[in-house]
Amino acid sequence: MSTISASTTSSTAYVVSADTTGALVLQTGATPTTAVTISTAQVVTLANALPVASGGTGVTTSTGSGANVLGTSPSISGAVLSSMASSVITSGTAVASTSGTSIDFTSIPSWVKRVTVMFNGVSGSGTSHLLIQLGTGSTTYTTSGYNATSTVAAGSVTTVSSTAGLIVWQNVATFTLSGSMTLTNITGNTWVSNTTGKLSTTETVFAGGDIALGAVLTAVRITRVNGTDTFDAGSINILYE
Repeated sequence: MSTISASTTSSTAYVVSADTTGALVLQTGATPTTAVTISTAQVVTLANALPVASGGTGVTTSTGSGANVLGTSPSISGAVLSSMASSVITSGTAVASTSGTSIDFTSIPSWVKRVTVMFNGVSGSGTSHLLIQLGTGSTTYTTSGYNATSTVAAGSVTTVSSTAGLIVWQNVATFTLSGSMTLTNITGNTWVSNTTGKLSTTETVFAGGDIALGAVLTAVRITRVNGTDTFDAGSINILYE
């Protein structure tokens, strides 16, 4: 066995080549301790797993290089997965808004900071305005405490408000709504909303509001102010990030 040693003022580092197997062993410390072993098959083995905080994946062995390394299913911590997911926009599944009194989107991850609700040709059976309510926990929807208004601009400008949800003007049964509402987490469990859209082909609608939830956002419900008018046209979906 041949040894190449390198010294510093505080400790000694060793590089040892084991002739019997052909492996290269890297040792560190004043009392030599194996840190890394590289076999003749180019398998790199760490004495201790490289932590995620240092750019590792929490595993100790890599077999091969390039695509082969990716093919060995290294473990990735939940923290890394969460960080990766929160930087990607995720789409829900579009729901036909053609029946029922409410449409719910649930299982929104706890790390989400922005939700976009998208409306495509949505209409209701009566004259009750659209209402968006936010859910927490095991889907308990908050029905009070909102500060929300909505304005429609056509021949004149008219405004409505609500404390029961984030209201969006739509009081004509034949009008269809296309547009989007952006919900943004400003701090803690406080959310603010901003909505723009068109009603049929003649009117433009704007809305805004805020709500301090009692817990982390987990769901969004789209319903009507009176709770009885049903949806009869269009589709709704969400994006979250």
